[in-house]
Amino acid sequence: MFGGKYGKRQTTACIDKAGLGAKCRTVFWLALRVMIVSILGVHGAAQTPQSSWKFRFGVETTDDGSVAVSPTTLYTRERGYGFEPGPAVTAVPATGNKKGGYCTSDRPFYFSVALPEGNYDVTVTLGDANGESVTTVKAELRRLMLQGVHTASGKTTRRSFTVNVRTPALSGGGEVRLKARERAGEMWNWDEKLTLEFNDTRPCLQVLDITRNDTAPTLYILGDSTVCDQPLEPWNSWGQMLPRFFKAGLAVANNAESGESLRSSLSAGRLDKVTSRMKPGDFLFIQFGHNDMKEKGVGVGAFTTYKADLKRYVAAARKQGGIPVLITPMHRKRLDATGQVVNTLGDYPEAVRQAAQEEKVPLIDLNAMSATLYAALGPQHIDQAFQDGTHHNNFGSYELARCIVEGIRQNRLRLSTFLTNDLPRFDPAHPDSPDGFKMPLSSGSSAQKPDGN
Repeated sequence: MFGGKYGKRQTTACIDKAGLGAKCRTVFWLALRVMIVSILGVHGAAQTPQSSWKFRFGVETTDDGSVAVSPTTLYTRERGYGFEPGPAVTAVPATGNKKGGYCTSDRPFYFSVALPEGNYDVTVTLGDANGESVTTVKAELRRLMLQGVHTASGKTTRRSFTVNVRTPALSGGGEVRLKARERAGEMWNWDEKLTLEFNDTRPCLQVLDITRNDTAPTLYILGDSTVCDQPLEPWNSWGQMLPRFFKAGLAVANNAESGESLRSSLSAGRLDKVTSRMKPGDFLFIQFGHNDMKEKGVGVGAFTTYKADLKRYVAAARKQGGIPVLITPMHRKRLDATGQVVNTLGDYPEAVRQAAQEEKVPLIDLNAMSATLYAALGPQHIDQAFQDGTHHNNFGSYELARCIVEGIRQNRLRLSTFLTNDLPRFDPAHPDSPDGFKMPLSSGSSAQKPDGN
């Protein structure tokens, strides 16, 4: 069994009729210890998980243990970090080539770091010693993390947020059944790396710090195309706008997907994915209905199968110690002659309200708030919130995300302690002006509408 000084020959010599004596036991354990130390000496360092990463941009060398990044540093699996292919990135070095340099571009640019699944605190240092900078940061598939951060000439600012990274693998074996579009254009939500988008009129990235955070509470989201991270402009959903409204220390894990109903999401393993990662005290926001209402079959309906499935999701979250929150589906874009919203969702919003009351879970009535919001926008502005009759653009999803935030406040959820300090109260009857709304567009666009309607 053991070689060398404490090998098989010596240990067997210690055995007498009485079995292992004290001396023999000592020799045995010394041999076992040598074997363990030998194994760890070979493999231990490689198996120690890395928990923090630091990158400096626009420099050739560093003196603080961070990684120097130049515009030619492209991402490969072997390297484990780098810029994604796309627009030209320019490096502006600092005096002495040590600190203060940055990378910038006149178009959105993307930087990726290979990370294991989990939550990560991300801190960016932004600014330019010789000019102003304005930076918007999005993560993975256009999740809005930082909006329009302005830095005066000669100044720098550090901003932090917490982001979730995931893979399709389920902890008990198997994986989420991804759709074809998720395996293609949406793969950034499911791959081996964190991808950050730097955007706006003049983004200036100096330093990127990443630290694993295994204790941060997570807000999971399950839903359909009105909720999920839409991959391409001009489509957008409230779930990918929501992270902007939270401070560092809480991660939003949006596991919604276009075209899904409660039943299809369940069969694809999306609920299993959430519950396999959920910790006690995490939240699960649940918003379905647009696709569920089109399902057919004996006994299928709002107050039967749909409500029962909602309760199934609630029970699954509670089993893991999570806090479920039910959300009524927002209205589609349909106004009557008087400018009031026409209900196209039948009894499905009411079924959500009933399920929340019966299960004693918090309810965010987005259906009611969206009716107020759309009526306030009126026929003259409602088109500026939608991309088609169901799906929203950046402005529309931003306003709905603000409705969700108000729902968090109204329910006095613990999540409200993580809301950003620059967030005034929002009244859907007095929405933001669409003409004054600014959101830098990400790269890539598509005229093809998302699955579902």
